[in-house]
Amino acid sequence: MIFFQLIAGLIVILFILAGLYINQPQQSRVITMLGAYKYTDDKEGLRWAPPWYYPRFKVSKRLRNFESQTSKVNDASGNPIEISAIVVWRVADPAKATFSVDDFKAFVHTQSESAIRTLASRYPYDFSHNESKDSHSLRANGDEVSQELATEISDRVAEVGVEIIEARINHLAYAVEIASAMLKRQQAAAVLDARELIVKGSFDIVTSALTALAETDGFDLDPERKAAMVSNLMVVLSSGAEPTPVINTGSVY
Repeated sequence: MIFFQLIAGLIVILFILAGLYINQPQQSRVITMLGAYKYTDDKEGLRWAPPWYYPRFKVSKRLRNFESQTSKVNDASGNPIEISAIVVWRVADPAKATFSVDDFKAFVHTQSESAIRTLASRYPYDFSHNESKDSHSLRANGDEVSQELATEISDRVAEVGVEIIEARINHLAYAVEIASAMLKRQQAAAVLDARELIVKGSFDIVTSALTALAETDGFDLDPERKAAMVSNLMVVLSSGAEPTPVINTGSVY
């Protein structure tokens, strides 16, 4: 009798031990039975499920990140560029991540690479001097482009229960074969922008000077004198060299 009790007690102990498992913080178990999904256990600590609820897939819900490979792709202007990004993500639905694809990690990586290429071809690397700056560029609008990249990746991986926390471009450059030429283009555009600002500022100064003279008694200039004054001031203010004064020892005219 005692022997049978021992055997029964041992069977009960083995039955209990067979159903025990441990969930770490931010870890889940996807419970199945005979190939059918039963439930997802998200509670941490020592847990138990009937032994016939097997296999139990362990899925981490902790934050993960990876750096994509540096891809060479043509931007919206047709220029070859190099781009890569860092993607931060986590599993939001362990059951979907387990059963929707064979390998959800590889799926996230592949879809992220594809989204980066798609986004890079949607915008120019940078705006040229005569292009409109109403839209975005990859270099000048990093925050907006990164937000759109995160949305693009999220739409691609939502079906597998993955949440994209952040996606940010960490490498952006012209391809080696055109880097030198594009650097010269950027330098030329910077010079043109600087000249445009100088001319605009000079015009404002000249306009202000003429207005002040018109409001002052004794300085009523005729159109020819005004034109000469405007010409001289614009040359002095817009020139990149120091002006050489000419001293007039005659009359005021």
